[in-house]
Amino acid sequence: MVKHVPFTGDEKQSLHASLDRHRDAVLWKLDELDDDALRRPMTPSGTNLLGLVKHLATVEYGWFCTTFGRETEPFWFDPFTEDMLVATSESTTQIVEFYSRARAASDATIAELGLDDLGTAWNGNQVSLRWVLIHMLEETARHAGHMDIVRELLDGTTGDHPHT
Repeated sequence: MVKHVPFTGDEKQSLHASLDRHRDAVLWKLDELDDDALRRPMTPSGTNLLGLVKHLATVEYGWFCTTFGRETEPFWFDPFTEDMLVATSESTTQIVEFYSRARAASDATIAELGLDDLGTAWNGNQVSLRWVLIHMLEETARHAGHMDIVRELLDGTTGDHPHT
């Protein structure tokens, strides 16, 4: 079922619903593809669907958890240089579950903090939860768009949600 941003929701609810909508589009881009297709580099820089999911999980943990002093799971890779790279030892299930756990940790932060609550970003800037929600909405939408292009190149599938 496709999620929609509520027409009369409050600011936090609307931002969160929009983020969830794009998160779901990210996962939908993986549907019905085999492991080789998910890992196939489709740009000169090596962009592939599974690498984008790994990256989005990493940045969700970074922005929603680390920024606000909340725990993250230990990464088995260097998050600054390997977050878009998928090793042969990393399974599709491992990456998708990593994204699911990152989303859950982020959702807990969103639920427990107010939009004006502040944290300290990796670069030392103080940022509000509102700013992080907007930033992650932009980041997720941007990469969902990349995934749309990669998926179209793989098998012709387009759109931001399944057509029912």
